[in-house]
Amino acid sequence: MTAYYNEIDPFAAQYLRNLIDAGLIASGVVDTRSVEDVTPNDLKGFSQVHLFAGFGGWPRALRVAGWPDDRPVWTASCPCQPFSQAGEGKQFDDERHLWPAVHWLAGQQRPVVIFGEQSSSKDAEVWIDLVQTDMESLGYAFGASAFPSAGVGAPHIRERTYWLADSNREQYEERLSGCREGDRQEAGWSAVELTGLCLSCGLAHPCGEGWKGRVSGGEGCGTGSCQRIRWM
Repeated sequence: MTAYYNEIDPFAAQYLRNLIDAGLIASGVVDTRSVEDVTPNDLKGFSQVHLFAGFGGWPRALRVAGWPDDRPVWTASCPCQPFSQAGEGKQFDDERHLWPAVHWLAGQQRPVVIFGEQSSSKDAEVWIDLVQTDMESLGYAFGASAFPSAGVGAPHIRERTYWLADSNREQYEERLSGCREGDRQEAGWSAVELTGLCLSCGLAHPCGEGWKGRVSGGEGCGTGSCQRIRWM
């Protein structure tokens, strides 16, 4: 088995099994326990770990993007209700705030890379701050970017914040060396904002060339999601 899927909802869990049977996502095991009951031993031997797997959005997206089934990756899109209009504003006091369980598992297993998404509401910013702090304390580079569903063809806005924690932080630190102090002063950005600009544009150009032009004032810098990705 390649993948571990954790999904507490029985209907969604069966949907995942159907996707596996149809060959649309990586073959694997579907675990319907709460993520709080999952132990590091449960995750051993799996290349992919999908917590809060839902209807298979992340594993399917990885397949479509060309991510090999045997390439290590975790995904963890924690419940958004505590930090969205759908909840009651309890935030960290909400029993559906399950990030601490994910953080503990990540600290024990040290996955190579973790992807996730969360509400992009103002209330969710404290959650993103917590996740960033927790992952950086484990030695990961961290980035988060909000963009609308309309950006991928949906007929509505519905912004979501997508985040990434990468254990190979050296690649981002190397890119930072190309960000000039003059760029920051000219644009009036803080060091953190310039960091986000350099690395987010590099992320958008996997060939490794486009980010240099953008940092120096090329088209696309200074507006949109480029500034919204935060790398520390």
